[in-house]
Amino acid sequence: MNSFVTSLKILARTAMKSKLIFTCFSLVGIIAVIISACNQNSNSAANKPVVAVDSIWHAPDTSSISGNPDATLIRYGQKLISNTSYYLGPKGTVAQITNGMNCQNCHLQAGTKPFGNNYASVASTYPKFRARSGSIESIYKRVNDCIQRSLNGKAIDSNSKEMQAITAYIKWVGKDVPKKKVPYGSGIKELAYLDRAADTIKGRFVYEQKCLVCHEKNGDGMKDPARTGYLYPPLWGEHSYTAGAGMMRISRLAGYAKFNMPYGTNYPNSQLTDEEAWDVASYINSQPRPTHDISSDWPDISLKPVDHPFGPFIDNFPEAQHKYGPFKPIAEAKKRLKKA
Repeated sequence: MNSFVTSLKILARTAMKSKLIFTCFSLVGIIAVIISACNQNSNSAANKPVVAVDSIWHAPDTSSISGNPDATLIRYGQKLISNTSYYLGPKGTVAQITNGMNCQNCHLQAGTKPFGNNYASVASTYPKFRARSGSIESIYKRVNDCIQRSLNGKAIDSNSKEMQAITAYIKWVGKDVPKKKVPYGSGIKELAYLDRAADTIKGRFVYEQKCLVCHEKNGDGMKDPARTGYLYPPLWGEHSYTAGAGMMRISRLAGYAKFNMPYGTNYPNSQLTDEEAWDVASYINSQPRPTHDISSDWPDISLKPVDHPFGPFIDNFPEAQHKYGPFKPIAEAKKRLKKA
């Protein structure tokens, strides 16, 4: 209520200085808007998790790279992640094999931001079994997956200087994480499922209000000043991530958006409610984008996540529900199948 009273005082002073005459009707309307804003702020505050900041994983200080025997390689890897398009994009100086996006367009701050789809636990958990491929994957395989699926590009040789540099950098980012451990703050923060399907119409409204200014009306993104990459990446269309990318699961995109978007948002604060995050993710992923051959993905379909958007599925829920939800019934059915 303090913000409500303050807002009224500001309105009153403004009215007196401008010699404006408000009718009772218009004043009531203004009060209603202020109350709505106060309630929204209150709800937003209630939606913020309470967590000790010092318990969240943080990347090593980049100044420490200099003392590493592989410092030159690590720094090159950092550049490749930060400015992928300059080196590997349509006009790349090393090769022309990707769509023009940079790795850090999805892996924020070169893969070092807490809950910004970072690399915290990559070195500690790889090689590991991944159900999507049905095999044990190396870091090399994981990197090439991103290049092919998210950057719509071609795989790079695991012995190349570029792959060795990217891998060296990723290992440096996670160098302080014990083997097999996943620290708090790693990857993307998961959100609780909604009790309803995500709404693309509501999501479009969220996009227009909070995303359009950076990602443009048609989801085209915003190029950097040199036009060698993107400051703000395209979220759909021919230059965006493909239908085979991990971000096509709206749970991933919703968790990512919640604590990172609009640009400048940081965990544990947020500008989006959970519902807004789910809805805007559904809107973005309902838009057209490049295809990707996923015919070999998920050889054991019983291991597909509940929000994997493409069939076949082991259950009888429709594809649309796997894409937009509600996901709780699917998750519950999956648990029953495991127990059977």
